[in-house]
Amino acid sequence: MNKIYKSILGVSAAAVVLAGTLTPAFVSAWGDSANGRPSYTLDQINNGELGDTITFNSISNGKIGDEKNFVGAKVAGATVETWNANEIEVKDGETYTIRLFVHNNSPKGMDAIAKGVKATFSLPTTVAKSHTIIGYLDSSNATPNRYWDEVTLKSSDNFYLEYVDGSAKYNNNKGTFSLSNDVIISGATLGFDKMNGEIPGCYEYSGVVTINVKVHKSVSAKVSKQVRLKGTKTWSESVNAKVGDEVEYQIEYVNLLADQVNNVMIRDILPTNVEYMKDSTYLYNSQYQNGLLLKDNTLTTSGINIGSYSAKGNAYVRFTGKVVDKTLACGDNQLVNWANSTVNGAVVGKDDASVMVNKSGDVCKDKPTPPTPTPDNPTDTPTTIVATGPATIVTGAVGTGSVVTMLGYYIASRKKLMK
Repeated sequence: MNKIYKSILGVSAAAVVLAGTLTPAFVSAWGDSANGRPSYTLDQINNGELGDTITFNSISNGKIGDEKNFVGAKVAGATVETWNANEIEVKDGETYTIRLFVHNNSPKGMDAIAKGVKATFSLPTTVAKSHTIIGYLDSSNATPNRYWDEVTLKSSDNFYLEYVDGSAKYNNNKGTFSLSNDVIISGATLGFDKMNGEIPGCYEYSGVVTINVKVHKSVSAKVSKQVRLKGTKTWSESVNAKVGDEVEYQIEYVNLLADQVNNVMIRDILPTNVEYMKDSTYLYNSQYQNGLLLKDNTLTTSGINIGSYSAKGNAYVRFTGKVVDKTLACGDNQLVNWANSTVNGAVVGKDDASVMVNKSGDVCKDKPTPPTPTPDNPTDTPTTIVATGPATIVTGAVGTGSVVTMLGYYIASRKKLMK
């Protein structure tokens, strides 16, 4: 379920942007926070028409053509000339590189340094025949201070996109810099000789952000993610919290194949401003209906092995996180938390949940505020279960080498849980 985009009405997609906030609801193809910036030719730029203004990706006849069309896609490993900036037909199992061009258009070089420069990609998380990826570029002292463009991946069959973990890179005249996975969550900081958020003006300081995504047309599992404030009973796809609050996450895995699946791994990717609480991970399945505490604390690093599941066999993983302020921006922040399931190294399902945090007070006085988004052992246990036939639960990290044969269960509706 594509929960990141639910607050955007009547458009193809929305986005995770700087510090996790959402863009205004008028997103469509290219755009910016000024609701339509002017275009310049190279001659106009060189003749000084920008003055002292710092602006990005606004040259109509630049190195990539019209810079407003700054997000593109190609088959990973293909030549640069094959970039498609509008839409591309995809194949099952193929990996695609998504590009975001970054150019501070000021010709004044070191006298026109853009500050707080970040890039973010909004990746769809649903299964569909068409997926639009939106790329966002932010700068605290640029005019406008936010820019976006999109590219669409499509097929005649339903498919979903897997972000290739660790694939984010920034290339410029100084070399290649690795970016964190925050590039698809709350934004990755860019730069020139170091990733400090500062990019001078002119082409010699421009660069390209790239990520890789893999196409999967066969969906073999359902992974569902929900969140709630600790101490409350209602699970949802997004919850409001403040710094210092503890939140509980729940990940459901369901095997959609007709055959048993062995050694299912669950991993959760926490955003920067949520910390994992030690010894808070519990596994619920047909063997551990009251929950089993997993003390290895690897859910948010290498992941955990939750065992083997027959057709429609399912499990729940729960854990607790604490909201902290490491990089929160003034105003509203959306902290997006991803969970994925893998079997033999291949992603078979993924989903996300969000924590919305508002930062205000004296520390935010006279600072620009981003746009507002539109949008412990657990004491309660899963209760709505339906028998689905025999299943073998291989407990993996729960107890290496131990095998238990029993009835498999399927929890039919997560809406009925924990009442």
